[in-house]
Amino acid sequence: MTKRAFVIVIDALGVGALPDAGEYMDAPGANTLGNIDANVASLSLPNMAALGVGHITPLRHVLAVPNPKGRYGKMAEYSKGKDTTTGHWEMMGLYLETPFPTYPEGFPEDLIQEFIVRSGCKGILGNVPASGTEIIERHGQEHLETGYPILYTSADSVFQIATHVEKVPLATMYQWCEVARELLRGQHEVSRVIARPFMGEPGNFKRLGGDRRDYAVSPPMGSCLDAIKQHGGIVLGVGKIEDIFCQVGITHAIHTKGNAHGLEVTGQILEGKLALDPLCIEAKPLSEYDAEKQFIFINLVDTDMNYGHRRDVQGYARALEEIDVALGRFMQTMGPDDLLMITGDHGCDPTAPGSDHTREYVPILMYAPALEGGNLGIRTSFADIGRTVLDWLHVPVNGQPGYSMMTPNQLLGV
Repeated sequence: MTKRAFVIVIDALGVGALPDAGEYMDAPGANTLGNIDANVASLSLPNMAALGVGHITPLRHVLAVPNPKGRYGKMAEYSKGKDTTTGHWEMMGLYLETPFPTYPEGFPEDLIQEFIVRSGCKGILGNVPASGTEIIERHGQEHLETGYPILYTSADSVFQIATHVEKVPLATMYQWCEVARELLRGQHEVSRVIARPFMGEPGNFKRLGGDRRDYAVSPPMGSCLDAIKQHGGIVLGVGKIEDIFCQVGITHAIHTKGNAHGLEVTGQILEGKLALDPLCIEAKPLSEYDAEKQFIFINLVDTDMNYGHRRDVQGYARALEEIDVALGRFMQTMGPDDLLMITGDHGCDPTAPGSDHTREYVPILMYAPALEGGNLGIRTSFADIGRTVLDWLHVPVNGQPGYSMMTPNQLLGV
C-alpha cells in the first residue's frame, strides 16, 4: 500500500511574534495571519477552520470550531534566522546555530568589483536593501540603457539580481547568479542568490515569478529528505523546494509558476494523474524507487513574494482563501494512507513597517482521514514536521531531531 505524506508550506505564514523577535529588529506585535484577519472586511477559511486554525491565534473572521477534525498547533523556530532556507531546513531536521550574514548597508565594494570582473557584466546598479518592485522602478530605465544588472538585498540573507528579459537573456542572468553563488562563500555565504527577471516598460514593470531561480547554500547531509531517499522512497519537491535544498535529498521535482500552478500540481498528484517518471532528476526509472514511500514537499511562494513583502494585506487574504478552497478539494481526494500538513516557514506581516520577514511562530495543521483531531500545543522546533513524515512513512529515524506529532498533546522538547 502506497503511503504518502504531503507538506504544504504557505510561504511567510506566521501566527505571532516569537519571544526573541526583538533581537531581529522586528516591530512589536507581528502576527501575519492575525493582523491580516484584523485588517480585512472578510476572511473565509472554512477548511482551515475545520482543521483547527481558529484555535492557534485569535481571529475575528475565522471560528475556533469545537472538535476540529485536524490536529492543530504552532511551532517555534529553534534555529537562528527568519528566512526561507533556515525555516525549510529546520523542518527537515537541519539546525542553524549561527544565522546567515545580512548586509543592511549593501555588499562590500571589493566583493562587488570581484563580481563585476568574474561575471563580465561591466557594472551594477543598486547594491542596497530594497523592495524588489521598488528598486526595479528606481533603476529599470538605467538598466535598459546600460544592461547593468540591478543588485539588491533585504533584511534577509539574500543577494538578488534583477534584469529585464529583453535586455539580458535569462541564460545570461542565471550564469551571473551562478558566478555570485560561487563568489559568496566563507564570511559572505548568504543563504540564497536569487534571480529576479522582469519585463514591461518603465512605470509598468512586472516580475516573472515563473522564471525566478533560487541558488541556495547546499545543505549538509543528514536531513529527513536524505533518510527517505536512502530507504528508497520518493521525495518530490514542488515549487522552489529543489532550489532551497540544491536538489540534495530530492529525487523528483517540478518548478511551478506560482500558487495556482502549485495547487494544481498538488491536486494532480493526489488524484494520481501526474506521471512521476518525467519529474525524476536522477535519470532513474520509477522501478528503482520504493514507490510505496512518497513525500511531496510543496512551497506556495506567492503569499511571501507577491503579498507579504509588498505589504498587500488584501492580496494576502485572497491568496489564503484560494489555498483554502484547494485544501477542501485535497481533503476530499485523500486516501486512508495519505497525510497532509500545512505550515509556514517564517512570518512576513503585511501590516508591519518595512518590507522584511518577521520572526514568528508558524501554524501546524495536520489531517489524515484515519487520524483523530487534537491540540498539538506549542512545538519547540519546526523539525517536528520531518519527524512526523518519517513516522508516517515508516522510515527509521536514525538520530533525526524533532518529535513526531502522531500523538496529540505529547511532551515536547528539542
